[in-house]
Amino acid sequence: MALSTHDALIYLMIVSAWSDTTMSEEELERIEDQIVRLPVFAGFDTGRLEEVANACVDLMNGAAGLDGVLDAAVAALPRRLQDTAYALAVEIAASDLRLEQEELRYLEMVRDRLDIDRLTTAAIEASARARYRLAH
Repeated sequence: MALSTHDALIYLMIVSAWSDTTMSEEELERIEDQIVRLPVFAGFDTGRLEEVANACVDLMNGAAGLDGVLDAAVAALPRRLQDTAYALAVEIAASDLRLEQEELRYLEMVRDRLDIDRLTTAAIEASARARYRLAH
């Protein structure tokens, strides 16, 4: 079964949060906040979030693995939302104020699968760094 656009975006955020082998409270709260706040999620039934997250984790832990999750998510995304998808993945990875090597590798894997240019991905990454920079 093909994913919906909403499910695909959520899959990419869930995997971004889990890419360092733990999902922090900040990452979980950021995912929920994005779903409630952003126009791209208009019409998504927030009561389905747990179901979608569990389906993502099941797929990742199954035979398809991470590559299968990424392939399914990217295939479900219209081209016009690919930069949005990357921005959401970066947002979740950056939300706990540290990027582990595994998270950087995951973002590279997502970037390689999406049809967005390097200048756009660099701008998205720079924007996230600016938003999450500490004052001290």
